[in-house]
Amino acid sequence: MNWQAVSFDWNQIRAFLATAEEGSLSAAARALRTTQPTIGRQVSALERDLGVTLFERSGRSLVMTSAGHDLLEHVQAMGDAASRISMVASGQSRDVAGHVSITASDLLAAGFLVPVLKKLRQDAPGIIVDVVASNRLENLTRRDADIAIRHVRPDQPDLIARQLRDARAVYYASADYLAEYGRPQTEADLAKHVFIGPRDTTQMLAFMQDRGVTISPDQFKANSDSGVVMWEMMRAGLGIMVGPDRFWPHVDGVETLLSDAPPITFPVWIVTHRELRTSRRIRIVFDALVQALGGD
Repeated sequence: MNWQAVSFDWNQIRAFLATAEEGSLSAAARALRTTQPTIGRQVSALERDLGVTLFERSGRSLVMTSAGHDLLEHVQAMGDAASRISMVASGQSRDVAGHVSITASDLLAAGFLVPVLKKLRQDAPGIIVDVVASNRLENLTRRDADIAIRHVRPDQPDLIARQLRDARAVYYASADYLAEYGRPQTEADLAKHVFIGPRDTTQMLAFMQDRGVTISPDQFKANSDSGVVMWEMMRAGLGIMVGPDRFWPHVDGVETLLSDAPPITFPVWIVTHRELRTSRRIRIVFDALVQALGGD
């Protein structure tokens, strides 16, 4: 979408962001500790300056337009950056203490979160991070965790969800496996190989079918619902595994296959509850994860 060249008023941007995330002018006013008419004037002024309609008004309800959704993605990044700048400038990050729990799949937790937590320890040493390594969707509304990294968008309206750049998955195999079974040159060659996957292979088979790759359930010779166990079975030479690309550091004896094949991508969502607005420690961890996951 081509936006008009305008000088943004940060108060207008904050009003729009709060309205989008809170769902109403009155809730946005409470979040920003101002009045509903003030929020309404700021949002209307932003619409006027941009020459677009950001919300359709139906009685007391607001429905975001497609232009509003386009703007929201950029504004969220601005809001996160402003929050980080404010915390760094005030030295707040080193003063904040307390527990923050993060849930992610076990493979993601082991391969990606560890280096992020190491940097977070330097930036905010008072924060204690509890990692819930689980492949099931933890319920943030029941406080099973404070922050979740997911591959599907949550449907609970009281959560704050931000979609980051799509992640990439690749085919992994160990050098021992390739020496025994040979190296596939195309995705069609995968029909002759052995795979490692989850115990229920239905989703994996459908995924491969969508890519034009036909494999059978019998090709999955070692299976587990644990991503870490699957990774170790792959390293032992038991089969080919599909796994996230840049979330795991380089490991000797493990190779990625079919680099010329069409990319395998999957969505990444970072989700939290509305305490993000009042809890500095959750905000610090949330922002660190966004930055590490490539949220800009």
